[in-house]
Amino acid sequence: MGELLAILALVLFSSNIILTKVAASRLSLNLGFLISVSVNVLFSALILLVQFLFRPDQINWNTIGFLLFLLSGFFNTYLGRWFFFDSIDKLGPAKASAFQISNPLFTVLIACVFLGERLTLLDGIAILTVLAGLFLISYVPRAFAKKEVAATDQHIMDLEPEARQPGTISRKKTVLMQSGIFLALSSTFSYAVGNVLRGAAIHDWNQPILGALLGAVSGLALHFLTNSGTRTIWRDVKRADRKGLVMYIVSGMMTISAQICVIASMWYIPVSLANLITMSTPLLVTPMSYFLLKNQEGLTVRTVSGIGLVLIGITAIVLM
Repeated sequence: MGELLAILALVLFSSNIILTKVAASRLSLNLGFLISVSVNVLFSALILLVQFLFRPDQINWNTIGFLLFLLSGFFNTYLGRWFFFDSIDKLGPAKASAFQISNPLFTVLIACVFLGERLTLLDGIAILTVLAGLFLISYVPRAFAKKEVAATDQHIMDLEPEARQPGTISRKKTVLMQSGIFLALSSTFSYAVGNVLRGAAIHDWNQPILGALLGAVSGLALHFLTNSGTRTIWRDVKRADRKGLVMYIVSGMMTISAQICVIASMWYIPVSLANLITMSTPLLVTPMSYFLLKNQEGLTVRTVSGIGLVLIGITAIVLM
């Protein structure tokens, strides 16, 4: 059951990456992010209402779980997704999702230290197989170096001769923090921390729908508090491209549904395995980019081989 829920989350997350890339060309990421997270809250609240009407006995209270889900919202809904939205726009969907191969490694280490999770040898082999496949799918020789390093060097050159002064290190750090690579890596680490917090919360309080809602509320509140652009949201929505608006609304419904699925899966299987499956987005994003975005990301023999390895690894996890 846990594996099936994680696979469903994988499908939803992958579809959302493609949708976000298309929507970003019609609507600003800042407004799109706010719309998406707002829909997260509204849609999960609607699902929770349906659960309460039909199964009110399944809803209970746990303070520790409540706090953990709120904290997970800071890392997942706020930091993780914001970094990820920006990285998709800068790097493209397949390259942005490529950095998610580091997410399972972060998650395994954090879950091992803080949750005491221990994986079997076969689990470890399956994880390595999936990671190898994800690397083959995502790796594009020198693609990042040409785009990111060249842009960084050019920016530093523009700072001359001031760049030779004491503030140079500070400026270089600023350039790095604005790069697509930094944004993508920050996204993966934030997601890893958030997922471990969710795993801890679900074992104390088995409320995936309510947990997803709490995380969404936390992320939305933080966004309103830290973003001055929210003051003009209604005016921006009225002026927004209608198709882009609808795309971000659908994106919000998809992402919160995916989050509910992955949280629920953590009740049945280790956080590390649930996260590995759901973060294998290049498995679906790459072929979807090929057919829907006219091969903008590039599909080669290497990527097809990588897809095969990921399928083998995930199949092994499901069957074990």
